[in-house]
Amino acid sequence: MASSTGFVLTLAIALLFTSTTLSSAARHLLDTSPPAAPAVPTLPTALPPLPSMPTLPKLAGAPLPSIPTTLPQPTLPTLPTAQPPLPSIPTTLPQPTLPTLPTAQPTLPKPTPLPPLPNLPNTMPTIPKVTLPPLPTMPSIPTTIPSIPFLSPPPATTSP
Repeated sequence: MASSTGFVLTLAIALLFTSTTLSSAARHLLDTSPPAAPAVPTLPTALPPLPSMPTLPKLAGAPLPSIPTTLPQPTLPTLPTAQPPLPSIPTTLPQPTLPTLPTAQPTLPKPTPLPPLPNLPNTMPTIPKVTLPPLPTMPSIPTTIPSIPFLSPPPATTSP
């Protein structure tokens, strides 16, 4: 325990000295005047004239064909005026023949009677009484904390 306290104290002192040397170095830099900044060159306001473009030689080539101003109108083929005749729809439909139904009704078998229901008792059955054993008691919790050997201070020894 004592060694960890000494370590923390030594660390705090080292950090304190480090911060003071840093702050004094920063103060020294702020106290000194900065060097004069170099002059920034300015751009000229008038620009020199641009060089002129060289002239290209004329190319002698074949003349282009002329484009007609009006387009020829396409001719559409003529459609036949007479339509082929449509097939005729019959006006009367054939009558289907239906099978004949029997006139006599089939006889159904007689239903058999159900057996009678059994008689049920009208009283509720009695439940036997059961006695439960008593619940166990909870153990008591000690209120004193036992000492732990490696956390307690060592016993005092007398030197001869």
